[in-house]
Amino acid sequence: MNGHAASRHSLRHEESAVLLLDEKSLSDIESDAGRADLESRFITNQQKRWLVHIQIYMSTLRPPTTTCLKRVGIFLLPSFVQSRFFSNHHRDRNRDLGPTAYLDGMRGLAALFVFFCHYFYTCFIIAQGWGYGADNYHVLKLPFLRLFYQGPPMVCVFFVISGYALSLKPLKLARQRKFDSLATTMASFIFRRGFRLFLPTAISTLMIVAMLRVGLYEWTREFAYDDRYMKNVQEIHYDRLNSTAEQLEDWGKEMFRFVHVWDWDSKAGSTAIDVHLWTIPVEFRSSMMLFLTLLGTARLKTRLRLLGVALIMCFVYCNDRWELLLFYWGMVLAELDLIRGVHNSSDGGAPIVAAAGSSPVSASSSSSSAAAAAAAEEEQAPADIILLTPKRSGKIKRAMWLSVSILALYLMSQPDQGGEETPGWVVLTNFVPEWYEDTYRYWQSVGAVLLVLAVGRSPGWQRFFNTGVVQYFGKISYAIYLMHGPVMHTVGYAIERWIWMSVTGTEGTAYNWGFVLASLFVVPVVVWASDVFWRAVDAPVVRFAKWLEVQCSIAD
Repeated sequence: MNGHAASRHSLRHEESAVLLLDEKSLSDIESDAGRADLESRFITNQQKRWLVHIQIYMSTLRPPTTTCLKRVGIFLLPSFVQSRFFSNHHRDRNRDLGPTAYLDGMRGLAALFVFFCHYFYTCFIIAQGWGYGADNYHVLKLPFLRLFYQGPPMVCVFFVISGYALSLKPLKLARQRKFDSLATTMASFIFRRGFRLFLPTAISTLMIVAMLRVGLYEWTREFAYDDRYMKNVQEIHYDRLNSTAEQLEDWGKEMFRFVHVWDWDSKAGSTAIDVHLWTIPVEFRSSMMLFLTLLGTARLKTRLRLLGVALIMCFVYCNDRWELLLFYWGMVLAELDLIRGVHNSSDGGAPIVAAAGSSPVSASSSSSSAAAAAAAEEEQAPADIILLTPKRSGKIKRAMWLSVSILALYLMSQPDQGGEETPGWVVLTNFVPEWYEDTYRYWQSVGAVLLVLAVGRSPGWQRFFNTGVVQYFGKISYAIYLMHGPVMHTVGYAIERWIWMSVTGTEGTAYNWGFVLASLFVVPVVVWASDVFWRAVDAPVVRFAKWLEVQCSIAD
């Protein structure tokens, strides 16, 4: 999704959220936190009866065949079904989520909405806002409503979340003056980051090559470029080469170019195998710069660190590096939350520095205790500023942050095209600097920062993002990002073709109704494929990276 999505055959700047798990979520993958809330939400009586019929059929087969089919069948069930019927232990339904679990939920919905963006923009012009020109007065193009299929602001949200998640633990250790632990943590982050980002994408693109060789992409190739159905953006349908050897060689070259760290162009490292993956190299480069900044400012006093980061952000802003700027904003928001004590488990509202000496990462010694005490004293000044601020009533605070979140959502609704002629955006678009290349990202970026800021201070928003269904999408968010492209280009296109050709037709409103009917099948298939990929590839890659780090590291 991008500012050029209105062009019929243009594929420049299509958007995708780089739904990457932060360090907290990496450990969550191996736990059942948040999943218990899902168990009672998806299973109907009819589905239970189907499961009974399946079990009866399996019991009639030979024991070895039964065992194999049962294992495969259970594995292919969505994870929330497995946890309901095939769990070996009772899960605690009242298990508390972590203080930043709402960020997982935000990431999950961002991933889902990016998928909707890529699903919608093949058929409809969605880049333009309500009131632009003579043909853009559909209610779904209004601000707020357009967010559920608008990809670019979701990218901005996720970059802020990534910056926050990757900064939180290092900043916490830096504030506690646990520099040995900080060095170990940063070494781990840097070592695993490449595996975390590039190994799942290598596997997903290799799956595309396999689907290409067995003919699944050929099944829908003509449809993918048929103007009668793909009326707006026609995404690249990866070409099938003459032999498997040539295809694998081409895949290897594409992956070599994909791991692109030498160019800061927004499309550097993009691959024709899956055009949605261009943001992965962007994420990697921004992560490395963030890690460098965290290390370089770790020993600074809080005020000086914030000042130094602010100067870096000004430099980044003036160089039009919007993606890196959002990472740095995530770092700043993480520091502000540490100052106000929201991650202090020992005292719900006290600043986290107050507990710096009482919750060491490793065994305490007299020197480390003294350092922690000194750190607490040094960091007390900014915390005192917050404590001395007059307390407003809870209702006033909730109303204030609700207003900020509404403003944020409006700014995130900035049209991807034609903002200078769209009602409600003419004046705001004029404030965008002339040197800012991607004009449509300007206010979307501001809105993303404000939204993460407001949600972090709004218990109501956090309760929403902590609901079971939203948390589920958070767990499979990276898998949704990797799987929605190949599923759309194969099963998705086949379903759309069948419905338009055999059920509704494409004349007039029949085209729209056919799209809606197809979505009732395509969306669940994408979610199911993402769930399976998450368990089969994504989570094992996380565990593999941790295992490899242990095997390669020098013992303490």
